[in-house]
Amino acid sequence: MEFQAEYILIADRLQIRYYGIIIVVAMLIAASIAARLAKRDGKDPDHIWGALTWAIIPAIIGARLWFVLFPPQTLIAQGNDTAWFFENFFNLENGAIAIWSGGLSIFGAVLGGLLGGYLYLRRNKLPVGQWLDIAGVCIPLGQAIGRWANYVNQELYGTVTTLPWGITISASKRVDPFRSLVDYPVADTLFHPLFLYESLWSILAFIVLLNLFLRRRKNFAPGSFFLLYVMQYSVIRFLLEFIRVEVSLVSGVNVAQVVCAVAFVIALVVFVARRGASVTAAKAV
Repeated sequence: MEFQAEYILIADRLQIRYYGIIIVVAMLIAASIAARLAKRDGKDPDHIWGALTWAIIPAIIGARLWFVLFPPQTLIAQGNDTAWFFENFFNLENGAIAIWSGGLSIFGAVLGGLLGGYLYLRRNKLPVGQWLDIAGVCIPLGQAIGRWANYVNQELYGTVTTLPWGITISASKRVDPFRSLVDYPVADTLFHPLFLYESLWSILAFIVLLNLFLRRRKNFAPGSFFLLYVMQYSVIRFLLEFIRVEVSLVSGVNVAQVVCAVAFVIALVVFVARRGASVTAAKAV
């Protein structure tokens, strides 16, 4: 039993390390493509790496803060609500600063990273819209790769399914009501691989946005590709929340779906308004 416990502890630590490695690789690949796009446009590709440097720390802080402010219902049921996280802020096992224990939100990561990148662009007096477009094209590629880190940690899965591409989840990684091995035996129970759905969608989004960027960018106002990124991700995340097992609720309302709906509407309104202004300006010329 002692050997088995030690084996599980080592396996969990390896998973966390693999998680970090995959995330870093995803960022480097996406940034490398972004740098190539910048160079192709005659821009200094070093600004991509500079902006990424400024974005990393705020992205991590934002990702963890969002998780702490809106923890999933499964944690709240165990008593680990927002108040608990702040009361146990320096708890290195599961506290607010324990990012290595899991619990990073992509909403907070995007907001924090966007803030850091924006500050870098403003500090260097660079055109924000043009550089955001490059980011909007390449972020989906980073997400597509990064979501496989969720597979390593056996997280981001959905409800039970009989589809052939369903995945097994070990008992220690499950949440209620799927912890019961009587009702949901490990060998015979498959779950929706939400990480895979989002990864495949993100690859498709990257391909579409990249082709538009390379072939039809002059038909779009600066900043439009970042708005398209926001809209496409809002759609897939809103839909996947219906079958996700770990959701965050406030007054019974799914936080992620509300955020996605609001983000989609705002991005769409700004996109249409900027496109209309661009067409009007082109006609005037």
